Amino acid sequence: MKPARIVSLVIGSLLALIGLGLLAGGGILGWALATQRDDAGYFTTSNQQFATDSYALTSDKIDLGDPGPDGFGEWANATVRVSVDSAGSGDVFVGIARDADVETYLTGVPHDDITSTNRFGRSSDAEYRRENVDGTSKPDAPATQTFWVAQASGVGAHDITWNVEGGSWAIVVMNADGTPNVIADVQLGGQVDHLVLIAVALAVVGIVLLAGGAAFIVVGVARPHAHDGATVPSSTPGATTGATPTSIVPTVVAEAYPLRLEGHLDPGLSRWQWLVKWFLAIPHFVVLSLLWVAFVVLTIVAFFAILFTGRYPRSIFEFNVGVLRWTWRVSYYATSALGTDRYPPFTLSAADYPATLDVVYPERLSRGLVLIKSWLLALPQLVIVAVLTASWGFGDRDGAGFLMSGGLLGLLVFVAALILLFTGRYPPRLHDLVVGINRWVYRVIVYVALMTDQYPPFHLDQGSAEPSPAIPDSSTS
Repeated sequence: MKPARIVSLVIGSLLALIGLGLLAGGGILGWALATQRDDAGYFTTSNQQFATDSYALTSDKIDLGDPGPDGFGEWANATVRVSVDSAGSGDVFVGIARDADVETYLTGVPHDDITSTNRFGRSSDAEYRRENVDGTSKPDAPATQTFWVAQASGVGAHDITWNVEGGSWAIVVMNADGTPNVIADVQLGGQVDHLVLIAVALAVVGIVLLAGGAAFIVVGVARPHAHDGATVPSSTPGATTGATPTSIVPTVVAEAYPLRLEGHLDPGLSRWQWLVKWFLAIPHFVVLSLLWVAFVVLTIVAFFAILFTGRYPRSIFEFNVGVLRWTWRVSYYATSALGTDRYPPFTLSAADYPATLDVVYPERLSRGLVLIKSWLLALPQLVIVAVLTASWGFGDRDGAGFLMSGGLLGLLVFVAALILLFTGRYPPRLHDLVVGINRWVYRVIVYVALMTDQYPPFHLDQGSAEPSPAIPDSSTS
């Protein structure tokens, strides 16, 4: 690839990545606005009960930045709502004030700071920090104080709202008469002005950047010839890595899948090198992260091209095949097979390497199937691929536990690595099974990426090389 095309590809991938992020952010915000607000337009927490035998419940200090012209309140246009329901028979008080004023008011008064809550609303899961443990002071009735910016008191449920401004603040819940043993149900809510406009702006900017990134990527991969300097197009019918292209008789290859994936096990693999291959391959992972952004964007471009013309643009097809080829080489080396110690080359083109991949270019594709094959028709295959490659874990809600990564494929590769470590030998039959699973996964990727209309077969073709297609018996025809 020429340097100018590489630069165009990198710029396009970065723009597309930012665009996808903004578009996703706008979509998520729009979904939240449509489904996660109450009738008054507030995003709310669950209703949770808090209780203390002290004189007051206070929130941890809420720091909203510096007050003044450049402070939080000048641009946020946010409103906070605190809903409190007296869980006892007496009157309850709720107020918001500057943290310094609250500290002065509660000087020497035993009270509890709420340091954490539980999203399911269980009071037993709330955590408190006792302040002024040895204090003996009793507070005056909170409603008699003049420093509250918002307050309410009485029996039953009460709401207070406050337009957010900069500074350090605290929320206080007490008995209205200032006595100890406070118990109340509390719910917090918030809303910010112009969120709809923000969601629309994020989506629009995301679409613009995505379109610009797509244009840069298309320019980067488009070229007048199938290959720069290559004598044999790798993605033409009949071409195989290292072989002279030959014509294909349709009846002979009727059972062959358009993807050809092979992985040939290296003799004399290092016992320990697989421990660091993932680290050695980090430069490849960085490059592939950009290439896969381009792959996704170009697949979207190809979708519309197929929908309107029935053809997959040749230059885009060859680029996407190159991304798959590069990915397979790196994964065969470092993650999903560990079948070679040869470092993968940095190229999209076919190379002399133990892991090879090619896809036959389709001259025509169905304009109708392109609408449903990636998500609906491919669903059974995607479920199987999830079982073969997914991660799952067992643990408690605090995050501790056991994680198994890579599904069945990851487990088999890990077993192969352990056998290699202790015996210096990679079992050939295990390698054939690993390559077969990878072959299944890449067949599904090719189908989902719209590169073929031929549905992936529901069988595992094991072995380093692609299985030979069945030749029909001419005597039966």
